[in-house]
Amino acid sequence: MKKFLKILFCTSLLLFNINYTKAAEKSAELLKVDWSFKSFFGKFDRASLQRGYQVYNEVCASCHSVKYLSYRNLTEKGGPEFTEEEAKAIASNFEVTDGPDSTGEMFTRPARLSDKFVMPYANDEEAKSANGGAYPPDMSVLVKARKGGADYIYSLLLGYEDPPADMELDDGVYYNKFMYGNKIKMSAPLSDDIVEYSDGTKASTEQMSRDVVTFLMWAAEPHLEQRHKFGFRVIIYLIIISILVYFSMKKIWSRIESKV
Repeated sequence: MKKFLKILFCTSLLLFNINYTKAAEKSAELLKVDWSFKSFFGKFDRASLQRGYQVYNEVCASCHSVKYLSYRNLTEKGGPEFTEEEAKAIASNFEVTDGPDSTGEMFTRPARLSDKFVMPYANDEEAKSANGGAYPPDMSVLVKARKGGADYIYSLLLGYEDPPADMELDDGVYYNKFMYGNKIKMSAPLSDDIVEYSDGTKASTEQMSRDVVTFLMWAAEPHLEQRHKFGFRVIIYLIIISILVYFSMKKIWSRIESKV
């Protein structure tokens, strides 16, 4: 009996510790945004996509890659829709390694539309070394890879606060109320007017967060608008087919009933 009570007590204590840990690590409720791309007929805001690219390029690109995007994607319908000349100008600001040339040597050249977005680091180890041992994740599909999606990334960007009095943080670690466990190694990347929008929009932290998340959502799902259009057409098609089948079956059964 004593052995049974001892086991019961240990089990209860273990469950209590697990629940306590989960409760302690539970982050705050995510901020909700009325994203233009969320509804069944959702579309990307072109101006927001272009501003979002600017925020990514001027703030995020120094640490985070978007390795699945090519510069030509910036011109595609359903995306930021930069003109070809604008996209070429954007690409030309970056250098890529190419070759070998006729002498067998590698060389650098300005990026072209066909090139992938230039990576900020040569390899993973260099990325970790430059960021205090923490690897900055690739942002190509980050919105789809995180629970909460766009709302989570948006909330995280706005969730930096001073830590509670009873929490101690190691050097290089920051408090974020929306981060799982509330500890993050990335300092707050955005602050008011850190970029100057080319279209004159006020670059508040909230506006920049919204724009860059919109850009990252497009990067993760560039064919979202086409998928919405195709889905709508399929539903209309199924409705028409269902109506035709209904009246066809009704006509067939009417003949059978008349014979009976």
